[in-house]
Amino acid sequence: NDNISLALIDDGSVRAGLTGKFIFSRDSKDELKGLDPVRWGGEVGGFFEFYPLDWVRARAELRHGIRAHNGFVADIAADAFYDITPTVRISGGPRVSFASSNYFDAYYGVNAKEAVASGLSEYHPGGGLKSTGLGGAITWKVTEPMTASVFTEYSRLMGPAADSSLVKERGDRNQWTFGVSTTYRFNFTM
Repeated sequence: NDNISLALIDDGSVRAGLTGKFIFSRDSKDELKGLDPVRWGGEVGGFFEFYPLDWVRARAELRHGIRAHNGFVADIAADAFYDITPTVRISGGPRVSFASSNYFDAYYGVNAKEAVASGLSEYHPGGGLKSTGLGGAITWKVTEPMTASVFTEYSRLMGPAADSSLVKERGDRNQWTFGVSTTYRFNFTM
């Protein structure tokens, strides 16, 4: 479940470069009624990954929000992988995510006006640990530069996210993500 990446350094065992993701808007329907909407936007930043062993990858990303929020998010993941066949790989491992107070305020904060309109308790978060969890994927090498994957991740909200009145009063600390992805690796150098 990596975000969009452009490696500027890639020697086979170490990769580093630019990364980003799109963020969909959040409007105030149903359980979010009374909360200010969060606009669509994105996050941009950098990533670093390395392979300490032939079958283990560690990756870290640091991204800054654009339009949707004005905070920072840092994700760290480690994955062990095993090739079932020459074209099918399974992988999985732990995940941890951190965020700044500006990020938490946009998604988990409840100001006085929102508290009155939504019925939620007022909440002003700081920064810190966002979640911990596990992720896994099955990846198929379609061609040499192209892969397709199905993935799932479980995250347990922690710190300022878990302490939010939005989560405590109307949400759930347990979060699941399921998805499909495809990648294409452009092989050009400068």
